[in-house]
Amino acid sequence: MKRTKMFALLALSCWGSVVQAEPVTLANAWQQLQQVSDKLAADGEQVNAAQAEQQGAKDLYLPQLSIEGTYTRLEKPLELDLTKLNPLASMDLSTLPAQYAAIFASIPQSMFVTPFTEQEVYNASLRAMWPIYTGGQITAAQAIREAQVAEKQQQHELTRRELFTQLIDRYYAVDVSQSLVVTQQQLVDSLTTHYQHALKMEQQGQIAKVELLNAEVALDDAKVTLGSATRQMEMAQIALRRLLHEPSADAVSPMFVLDTPPSLPQVTQLTLAQHPALKLLHSKEEQAKGLIDMENGKYKPTVYLYGNYTLYDDDSLVAEMTPDWMVGVGVRVPLISRDGRSGKVLAAKSALLQARYTKAQTTQDLSLLVDQSYRQMQQAAEEISSLNTSRKLAQENLRLRELAFNQGLATSVERVDAELKLSAVNTRQLAAKYRYMQAYAQLMAVSGQLDDFIGYSKQQEMKDAR
Repeated sequence: MKRTKMFALLALSCWGSVVQAEPVTLANAWQQLQQVSDKLAADGEQVNAAQAEQQGAKDLYLPQLSIEGTYTRLEKPLELDLTKLNPLASMDLSTLPAQYAAIFASIPQSMFVTPFTEQEVYNASLRAMWPIYTGGQITAAQAIREAQVAEKQQQHELTRRELFTQLIDRYYAVDVSQSLVVTQQQLVDSLTTHYQHALKMEQQGQIAKVELLNAEVALDDAKVTLGSATRQMEMAQIALRRLLHEPSADAVSPMFVLDTPPSLPQVTQLTLAQHPALKLLHSKEEQAKGLIDMENGKYKPTVYLYGNYTLYDDDSLVAEMTPDWMVGVGVRVPLISRDGRSGKVLAAKSALLQARYTKAQTTQDLSLLVDQSYRQMQQAAEEISSLNTSRKLAQENLRLRELAFNQGLATSVERVDAELKLSAVNTRQLAAKYRYMQAYAQLMAVSGQLDDFIGYSKQQEMKDAR
């Protein structure tokens, strides 16, 4: 069938209806899609961003170190006037002996004034703050970042599996549409031969004019259907090429039917054990738990170490009195806050319950999806098998009608009807094979067995090559 299809497509290409494309196996197409998909690359960058934020969260354990500089202009310099301090402030010069009173009176007032600062004050220092207990807020923040990385990774895997099923749809759509073109071309060729035969018989008076017209109408309808099938094939090829970012690509891996279907319990178990949607929701749960821990931590005290080292100051007396460095321990106890901590805790608990309910519903949906895909695959396989018998019957019926028509024992309508029935059986069987591939791909994608699908495809390629 594969050689027949290739020869027929080559014949069509001679008409200019089909452009020869570069053959691509399913395995190569899947490998290329993972490299060129923009959506997969975008999800990969989300994973990188989440990992970078997780790495940044590790710095929360480190001390905070900063250089701070200040410039301050005072209303007036800070000064100390000794004459305003006891005992000088309460001293009455008139009670002193004359010689002492004269001495005090001769001293300038400015000599009793001690400047502590200038009017403009400059300062630069190195400051450090190191939290040593935050009520679990740092640990919770890091747990949230770790869960966010897991979420993005599972989203990336979900996108990867969605791309796989999309590739299967488009890849085998090309195969099916090509086979339909071949089937329809064979019908056109057969009806063309029949029309030419009927034309000779009508000219010889062996059949009526209506018989010839019937053959001609059937041939015209088949040509119209062939043109439609060719357009559909071209659109399927365009869709595959756009997906693979290739100017030319043609599907060469054949469709197949498994000799032994996969085990439904095993597929269900694999799906519910490791499906990325369930893991993604688990990471949502972990994030909600982290938010609860973080908000609860805000009710607890914060203990921290702090230090300061003066890098530069002016030459004032206050600067000389101030030590160059200092270290200490601080504690901050929240009493009343306006950041809505209690509301945030309730919101985080609601988010946790939401993730759990969604996870339970998703588990049911995935189990249903597995059952549906498995039964769709079985139904398609049964239809393919039953159509094999129908195809043999249609072929034998066409052979007998052909003989009967040639001997004048059957009409052209009967002969054309037999031809159309065979074409319809071939078309139905192709559609059943396509549905089988879609259902099997969905089953393998939902259970994470993408490599198994690719492996079966390679095995079928080797069988056809023999």
